[in-house]
Amino acid sequence: MEWSWGKFTDLLAHLWIPVIVIGTAGTASLIRILRANLTDELNKPYYVTARAKGLHPMKALIKYPVRIALNPFVSAIGWVLPNLISGVTITAIVLNLPTAGPLLLRALISQDMYLAGSFILLMGVLTLIGMLVSDLLLAMLDPRIRFDQ
Repeated sequence: MEWSWGKFTDLLAHLWIPVIVIGTAGTASLIRILRANLTDELNKPYYVTARAKGLHPMKALIKYPVRIALNPFVSAIGWVLPNLISGVTITAIVLNLPTAGPLLLRALISQDMYLAGSFILLMGVLTLIGMLVSDLLLAMLDPRIRFDQ
């Protein structure tokens, strides 16, 4: 397959549909997690006290409840990476995109266990990388979590 400027521009013209399909799936679950945790935090006494003392609503919201509600959100980011790859597989099969998704499906149908096993290994490695990134972000975000002993 030889690439030219015309093929590249055609790819960019058609790329927005899979990007929207894949991006909204992960975004919706993360928004639900953040919203649920933020709703729980808005009823806590420390936020009510901050508002009663006259702190600006947006400043009180960002300073207290959002910082605490971000912990489960950041923890859930670790699961987004393998789910993104799985979503890419399904999206590629439905939209007939020439990516690794249809290749995985053909490997499973033809019972090519080496190729299918390689994809599963890749998913496991991506899960580990996602969890590592999530843990590092959580350590940076939460002052209670430190690398020191």
